[in-house]
Amino acid sequence: MTREYPIMKSPFQRNGRSHPSLRAAVAIRIDAPFEASPERVFNAWLDPDVARLWLFATATRPIAHVEIDAQVGGTFRFVERRESRDVEHRGEYVEIVPYQRLAFTLALADRRRTVTRVIVEIADRAMACNVALTHENVPPDLASGIEARWTGMLYGLGVTLDSTDGDLLSERPPMARHGPLRRPALGEGRLR
Repeated sequence: MTREYPIMKSPFQRNGRSHPSLRAAVAIRIDAPFEASPERVFNAWLDPDVARLWLFATATRPIAHVEIDAQVGGTFRFVERRESRDVEHRGEYVEIVPYQRLAFTLALADRRRTVTRVIVEIADRAMACNVALTHENVPPDLASGIEARWTGMLYGLGVTLDSTDGDLLSERPPMARHGPLRRPALGEGRLR
C-alpha cells in the first residue's frame, strides 16, 4: 500500500506558530491490490452484511449497527461500539459506477462539522483488481490516524473477501436500480 498526503503550509498561526488545526486540509491516497474480482470488491462496500465485517470495524470493536441505502443520494450509517460510547460513521453516496467507482461524503466522528469525501476507484487486473482510495478534505492533524485506519480497513476487506463465499458478492450489485449513478453538479441537468 502506498500513501500520499501533502500537507500544505498555511498562513494561519496561533501565538506566532502555525497550529495543526488551522492548516489546509489534505488528501490521503492508499492503493491496495486484491485477489478478487472488481464485482466482489465493489459489492463488499455496499452489502450491509459484508460491509459490517470490515468497514469501520476493528478486531476489538465490531460494528453494532449498519444502514446502507446504496443509491446516489442515499446514506449510510455505521455504529461502532466503544467502551464508553457509541461512535457513528455517516455519509451520503454522491457517485456510484458499478464495479469501477464509488464516491461518498463522510462526516468525521470526532469532528461533526468536518465533512470529507472518499473516492474508491477499482481497476480490473487479470483475475484480480486494485483499489485506489482517496480521502479528501482531511484535517492535517488527523491525517496519519485516518491513513492508519483506512490501511487497517482495507486489510480487513482483504480478509473478508478471502473468507466470504464468492457467490454472495458476485450475484448482483446491492444497490437500487433506479435513479442516476451520479449526483448532478449544481445547475447541471436539473429540471426546474
